[in-house]
Amino acid sequence: MVLHGIFGAGGFGREVMPVAREMLAMAYGTRGYELVFVVENVKKETIINGHRVISDMDFLSWVADTKYFNIAIADYKNRERIANKLVAGGVTPFSISAGNVIKLDENEIGEGSIFCPFTTVTSNTKIGRFFHCNIYSYVAHDCVIGDFVTFAPSVHCNGKVVIEDNAYIGTGAVIKQGTVDKPIVIGKGAIVGMGAVVTKSVDPFTTVVGNPAAPLKRRIA
Repeated sequence: MVLHGIFGAGGFGREVMPVAREMLAMAYGTRGYELVFVVENVKKETIINGHRVISDMDFLSWVADTKYFNIAIADYKNRERIANKLVAGGVTPFSISAGNVIKLDENEIGEGSIFCPFTTVTSNTKIGRFFHCNIYSYVAHDCVIGDFVTFAPSVHCNGKVVIEDNAYIGTGAVIKQGTVDKPIVIGKGAIVGMGAVVTKSVDPFTTVVGNPAAPLKRRIA
């Protein structure tokens, strides 16, 4: 038996679960694997949307031929912490991608990504580990995206943009296309607010909002 666990049973986890279920059904058929929700420190096993909910300790101790995990939690600190713990425990990340996702030529995408329905990656992008690309978002050509980056729904990331580790891009945000000599850079840990239009680079750990996007405040890492 192969065990696949999705960490997080909140709203995003419940959206991701049927995408993973459809993908795994195509790979395995109807037998040979189980797909469960995993919630840290949950006291009692329950059922959500037809899938068992087990604790992280039960998942780690479960006897299976192979175990895989993904993390449907937006907060990058928790995502990174859980990923490091699971990898150290010998569990393998798996990526989740809806059947209608479009990925074009020569893209390099790290482990543990989630591509929700109606998302697109065009060509010659480099994307890091545990990237979340929520519904209707896209990544255009020649973008470089770091680890544990989150795109909320309907993010428009145009070409030649650099997004550093742990950044969060809010719903409906638009990031202007950069150039070879001067890419738009979203710094490490930065937050781009809902509906913001980013026309210039954003400093690390800074929140920007509005059109054109301007700093709201600088956060401590």
